Amino acid sequence: MHSLIAVLLSLNVVPALAEPRTITADIWTDNWFEMWVNGTKVIEDSVPITTERSFNAETVRFTVELPMIVAIKAMDFKENDSGLEYIGSRRQQMGDGGLIAQFVDAETGESVAVTDSSMRCLVVHHAPIDRSCESSSNPVAGEGACAFEMADEPEGWTDPGFDASDWPQATQHTAGAVDPNGGYDAVRWSETARFVWGPDLERDNTVLCRAAID
Repeated sequence: MHSLIAVLLSLNVVPALAEPRTITADIWTDNWFEMWVNGTKVIEDSVPITTERSFNAETVRFTVELPMIVAIKAMDFKENDSGLEYIGSRRQQMGDGGLIAQFVDAETGESVAVTDSSMRCLVVHHAPIDRSCESSSNPVAGEGACAFEMADEPEGWTDPGFDASDWPQATQHTAGAVDPNGGYDAVRWSETARFVWGPDLERDNTVLCRAAID
């Protein structure tokens, strides 16, 4: 790269540099997320993951040079590693997740990117292993039907240079399947923005997603 720039300068050709752009991002997640841009954390959901019904949309504005790498960690609420919520009550169930986001040029209003299946999403917590855990009278995380699968977050996964090419593509889900509420309707979403998650909305509890935006 340095030799190429030297050649261009010797020919009195000035390489074009990307100009910073101010981006407005809208993110809605069931239930919680945090997001990095080019390795820098720009926002964390203001409603803690410990809040059972933490449905809300967040908006953040930042300045960046394109291309950029967006990394999002999204989590569905669960009481423990069994993946269940409302344990011991009549409402005991597997929760369901969902993530949708859009990135817009703050000055022109031009759509820069949206969430869709072109993203790469890695599931790092999947539970319960067997759906029968949901109806168990004594669900114990890690035992029987309530076993779980958990993986460490890959080192450096939010960094721009991290290689996520072997991660699965994000799974798109319909609005009907996610059933969004709690702030979702407050945002005017792009027609091309899609809900994404792992393949299983109910049992994929924590997902790491990356997108290259140019």
